[in-house]
Amino acid sequence: MSSIQLATQNGSVQTSLVGEEPSIDDSGKFDLSVDVDSDLEELLDDDSSESGGEGNDPDSIEDENAIFEKAESAWTVEEVDQMMTFLKERGMVEWMKEYLVKRNEPVQKLLWAFGVLLKRDLRQQDDMALLPLLKVALVRVLRSRQRLPQYGTIDDALQLLRNSKRIIVLTGAGISVSCGIPDFRSRDGLYAMLQERGEYELDDPQQMFDIHYFRQNPSVFYSFAHRIYPSNFRPSRCHEFIKGLETKGKLLRNYTQNIDTLETKAGIQRILQCHGSFATATCINCRHKVVGTKIEDDILNQRIPLCTTCNVMPPPVPSKKLSKKKTKKRKRTNGWNSDQSDESEPDSPPPQGIMKPDITFFGEKLTDDFDRLLFEDRESADLLLVIGTSLKVAPVSEILTHLPHSVPQIVINKTPIKHINPDILLLGDADGIVEYLEGKLNWCETAQNQGSSDLHIHEPQRAGTSHVWLFNGEEGGTYVEKMKAATSEDGRRDSPRAGPAKVDHVMKKARLA
Repeated sequence: MSSIQLATQNGSVQTSLVGEEPSIDDSGKFDLSVDVDSDLEELLDDDSSESGGEGNDPDSIEDENAIFEKAESAWTVEEVDQMMTFLKERGMVEWMKEYLVKRNEPVQKLLWAFGVLLKRDLRQQDDMALLPLLKVALVRVLRSRQRLPQYGTIDDALQLLRNSKRIIVLTGAGISVSCGIPDFRSRDGLYAMLQERGEYELDDPQQMFDIHYFRQNPSVFYSFAHRIYPSNFRPSRCHEFIKGLETKGKLLRNYTQNIDTLETKAGIQRILQCHGSFATATCINCRHKVVGTKIEDDILNQRIPLCTTCNVMPPPVPSKKLSKKKTKKRKRTNGWNSDQSDESEPDSPPPQGIMKPDITFFGEKLTDDFDRLLFEDRESADLLLVIGTSLKVAPVSEILTHLPHSVPQIVINKTPIKHINPDILLLGDADGIVEYLEGKLNWCETAQNQGSSDLHIHEPQRAGTSHVWLFNGEEGGTYVEKMKAATSEDGRRDSPRAGPAKVDHVMKKARLA
């Protein structure tokens, strides 16, 4: 059991919308986002019991001992167990309403339940200032989901799909790879391609989708956007599988991170495009909105689309030729002269309004629909199915954090997702996996026509006796080897779960340096 953690103040504490004296009427004022200060996260990851020098003072040691004793007696083990169960099943929002608003518990006392003991400089802070630290502790518990022991086999996956009636499907770029659209983070994905080619002078491949970089260098994005524009792509087998779930009345909602609109082409109605799409475009200056087809010709011809409201007349073509003289390369400060030297500027200034596809760039917030629908759906979901995503981009990656821990989770992906702990993990080509599942469930006429013998030929292999199953195309690597080695004959892992360590329910006195 680890020592109680000593939290030190690191920079300014993020503010909150919580009132200084919470009450039932203040429940709507909470800042209930799961975005947390990275410095505070690192703070709770620090197992050090250093006291920052104050432990050399006998009076300080006596004060610390008194705080330890007070913290250890603040909650019983049963109370902490009840608190953690409430959090995992009801979620962070309801937990905060219950303990901060309804019960009006002090934040410092609540932190003790999570094994967090504040150092002296933080103990004088009010609840509003300490709330960000409490949210970090809450999110850490929510992220450390334990597997449900009753699930783990292919038959379990089939039974869950057969019996569930309110399935949340969370999808990423992996379901569109077979359509010809590259994913982002695989070894052959979009970011790797941008890094390897180096033709856009990006400090980081993700700058291609950074809103601040786009505002300064729109030409970079539009010289590339035609490669991912969904003009001639057709839905994949995964898209058809999700549509099949909807047709059978099983789909609660498809939360997609994709911007290719292939879900719409597949006919899926219960869809939330978390990161937007090319379906519409908006002027970054006046916010004039148009349908996406209005800028399609510009995208396919690698031109920057201009707002017709901000630019009544198209900008004149520069009359003089650009200088061929080579000059020292400099960082782009304007997307309109990125390929010109310091001595060759256009005759006319750049236009005022630039159209941007309504896809969510890094640095932009998701729509309000995301929070609203997720809080609605968490109350009724009976299965989470994750397909083709590495779950590395917040806040969509936090969907797993928001759902009750008792909701079963199945993940279908080419590579392992090491920071989550699903009940069943199916590794391999996503299209092949859903085709296999459809065939076993007798859901897909196409799969049935291929014959049961073909399905038997491609039966998946189990990684030891674990919850991990290997299909064609899997890239499990050392993760799978470790999984095989870590499983015993009864099908349980020697270590019951992956991910962050469980919060200690009983606090142990730390040695003060």
